[in-house]
Formats: sequence, C-alpha cells, structure tokens
Amino acid sequence: MKGAFLHSLGLCLLLASVRATDLSGTWKADLVRRGDVHQPLYLVLRQSGGRLEGRVFAPAGGELPLLNAHFEGGDAVFDTQFGMHYRLRSEGPSLHVTVRYEWRPTDETTAIRVADTEINPPAVVPLPALRLVPDNGLARTPPMGWNSWNRFGETIDDRTVREIADALVSSGMAAAGYTYVTIDDTWEGERDATGRIRPNGKFPDMKALGDYLHNRGLKFGIYSSPGTTTCAGYTGSYGHEEQDARTFADWGVDYLKYDWCSAGRTYRLEERRAACQRMGEALAGCGRPIVYSLSESSPGSDVWLWGPRTGANLWRTTTDIHDNWVEMEQIGFNQGNFTPYAGPGHWNDPDMLEVGNGGMTDTEYKTHFSLWCLLAAPLIAGNDLRQMSAATLSILTNRELIAVDQDPLGKQATRRLARDGLEVWCKPLQDGGMAIGLFNRTKETILSALTWPELGLLQPPVSLRDLWEHRDLKAAPDGYRSRIPAHGTIVLRVR
Repeated sequence: MKGAFLHSLGLCLLLASVRATDLSGTWKADLVRRGDVHQPLYLVLRQSGGRLEGRVFAPAGGELPLLNAHFEGGDAVFDTQFGMHYRLRSEGPSLHVTVRYEWRPTDETTAIRVADTEINPPAVVPLPALRLVPDNGLARTPPMGWNSWNRFGETIDDRTVREIADALVSSGMAAAGYTYVTIDDTWEGERDATGRIRPNGKFPDMKALGDYLHNRGLKFGIYSSPGTTTCAGYTGSYGHEEQDARTFADWGVDYLKYDWCSAGRTYRLEERRAACQRMGEALAGCGRPIVYSLSESSPGSDVWLWGPRTGANLWRTTTDIHDNWVEMEQIGFNQGNFTPYAGPGHWNDPDMLEVGNGGMTDTEYKTHFSLWCLLAAPLIAGNDLRQMSAATLSILTNRELIAVDQDPLGKQATRRLARDGLEVWCKPLQDGGMAIGLFNRTKETILSALTWPELGLLQPPVSLRDLWEHRDLKAAPDGYRSRIPAHGTIVLRVR
C-alpha cells in the first residue's frame, strides 16, 4: 500500500513538473553539417498537461508531424517519419535537443524560442508564363556516369571526387561510357553579398575541380533545388536561378540535377512546371551546354508529361532507390507505363544504380543492371569505384548491355509476358533487332520453355546472342529454353 502511494505521488510530481515547463511555442535549433554549414530546425509544439502535439519543420524537407509523443522523466520524447527520434530536455529558457537517426550520427544542440513568423514561406518570386523551352540537343542517348549520393551522402568532398574520377578512368569505366561525375547534395555554402552561391568548406575551388575532371576526359555534374534549401538543408536556387546557372557555367558544369524537396513550401502542385521551366530557361541562356535532370517524383506530379517542355533531358519516375532487392524490384518492374515518354534527349529516370553497394547479390545486381539497360535508363553508378570487386566492375562494364541501353533508336522496353514469376521484356533496336530480357522474380530457379511468339518474334531469329555469357547461340525452331536462377536474368539480342 505504501509503495502504491509513493508511486502515485511520484507520478503526480512528474506530471506537475511537465505542466510547469510548458513547451508550447516555436523553437529554433541550429544543426551544424560538414563543411561548417548551419541548418535551422524548427519545433512547433503544443502542450496540454502531459499531452504533446505539433510538428518538426526543416526548410529542407518540409513538415513532419510528431509521432508517439510522450514524456519520460520530464523529457519530451517523440519520433517523426524517416527514422528520426527526438528527445527534448528543458534547460531554463532553452531546450536541449537530441536527434537520433538511423543513417547518420546523433545531433545534439540547443533550441530557443522564436516568433512564429520566422517559419513563414519565403517571399514569392513571380513565375514565368508557361512556354516551351527548346530542346538543347543534349543526351541523345541516356546519360552515363557516377553520382555521390548513394554511397557517400553528405560525406562527399573534393578529395573523394578527384579519387573517384581517377578510378573511373583507371578501371575502364570511362572508356565504357561513364563520363559524368556528379556531386549531389551538401556541396553548397552561403551566398556572398552579390547573391552568388559559394561552395562550403568541403569544396574549396569548384572551377579547379571542374578542370580536374575535364582534363581526364570526364564531365562535371552538380546538384541544386528550386526551393530555398536542398533536400539536406543546404542553399537552394530559389530566386537565383539565372545567377546560379551562370555560376555553374563559369565552373564548367556539364550536368545539373535539380531536386524538388523544399520547393513544396513555396510552389503549388500546378506551379511545378513553371518553377522547373525557370531553371531550364536559365540553363539555355547561360552560355554553356548543360544536361538538365529533374528529380521530382512527388505523387501527382506526372513530370514525364511536362518535363520535356521545361528543357529537361531526364526526369525521375520514382521515389529514391535503396540497395535491396525488394525496392529495386518494385521500381524497375513498374516502369512499363512510362515507355511512350522515352526517346533521344528525353529519358525516364528510375534513379541511380546500386550495383556494388553490398545490399544485393551479384545475381541480383545483374538483374538490376539488365533491367535499367532495357529501360533505356540513365546509367549512373553510385558505388565506391576505388574499391569495387571484379564482379561489380564486370557488371558495370558489360559493353553488350551498355550498347542496348545506348541504342540510338532510344526505345524503352515493354513487358511482353508475365507468368508464374517469370517476366519477358522486349526492347526494339535501331538495326531492326531486339533485346529480350528474361527475369526470374521468384526465390527458386526457373526452368522456362518459351515459344518465339511469347518472346515477341513471329519466327526463329536469324541470330541469337546471350549478352551475359557473351556467346552466340543456335536458335531452336520451336522456341527458347533456359534455366534462370532465383532473382536472375538472361538477356538475349536477336535479329
């Protein structure tokens, strides 16, 4: 009885303490990222006794509601989407904020109260009237290269990019067609007094880095956003599109990845085309040919319908890929609806390659690479080229598959057959032939027997070649029989 009384008394004292420290209001924390870049984080909280509600607002990624909010020992504890876990401890007029992530080290910082008006959307910059930005004549076949995000995230820096460039050349990947070296998010610093964007401390001289790449026969890619900040919270191009395009041209940039993210705070769904058109027009007038890649895959955006009109050469058709079979499979095998929108200078982008990052088997990576080649997708490697296995290099430099991806006709494959976990995808080629992919989506080996009509052919082919075995086959009169391992693929080229 005495224990129950003390427990009840302790609970009352705890709730009284919680109520005494009312967390209601808008709080601002400062997170420091690599390159000495400071990112604001806002906590908009409403407390009623022991109940806490509200949202977390980051200019980079928009607003996320509090999940599972409760109090532990006087600390406010809650989660948000994307694997972020918060703990707030009152320290006088401020809050000690701890943020744990599933993908990066823990942040600890202090938050102070600020006026609610501090998180208002930025002043609106008038959008251009909708018009057609002329085709820039670039990317007549799907772009090939390397991007920093999948493997390095915000740890990417000047030295790593140079080492990757050297590995791209020494490994033979550059000779196989991989030429664009793209620095994804987190290179951005602040703007100077004239508004010109500067790189942060990780990239001391962007012009020199561009020269380094060009001197090796490579091309220079960079990243920005139509919002005030990028996905990772760094400086975006909002209101500075023409200025940034000229700066990129001065640095020798050849490729721009333009990621939507925080632009959703400023623009409505129906304004996306105009917002992306503004950068497309800026690139067209910057004095340098720059491939324009849109990374905008929010629900309802339908970017493949309007992307070409903004001057874009490629556009994302899916959310971010991750290095596992389930996500790769869901993305890759759901690209069939976008086939009509692919062609020279305009490509559907199912996101970057994960080949070699360790989350799938070599058999699964072969399927990943085969499917992307049949889809006429951009081939943008995302692994650490400095330490890849012979198997990874062999997959990424399969020139017969690359030739399918780079076929000048520019047609994307369509699904011909789906039966009991076996799928057949066919891609017409400029020489009148066809590339045929046989995919086993099951966890068991498949022994398949397919007639030529099931493979999209009216009669046995004149020539038949296995593009992974690199050997010519004799075509049987009645069809093609094969043994396909679990999650495996066979790609044939027929005439």
